[in-house]
Amino acid sequence: MTKAELIDAVAKSADVTKADAERVVEAFFGEVVSAAKKGDKVAWPGFGSFSTSKRAARTGRNPQTGAAVKIAASTAMKFTASSVLKEELNPKKKK
Repeated sequence: MTKAELIDAVAKSADVTKADAERVVEAFFGEVVSAAKKGDKVAWPGFGSFSTSKRAARTGRNPQTGAAVKIAASTAMKFTASSVLKEELNPKKKK
């Protein structure tokens, strides 16, 4: 789903204009990024949580030359699905 498709779907589902839907979606993601920069976790019950994960500096290899390459430490964004979402995506088969 593209950003435009998501905005269309949210606008239709919430019965608001596309401009209003876009402002809300942009605000949501802006707040998630802002919280992540502070090191906070953003949780949405029944959906999941967004958090950050620290990656330590390490030495990698250039696949073409085999030369050692230093890879700097970084912070990665992580999403963890809630058990409710996992169950929704993977319903148990009835026997």
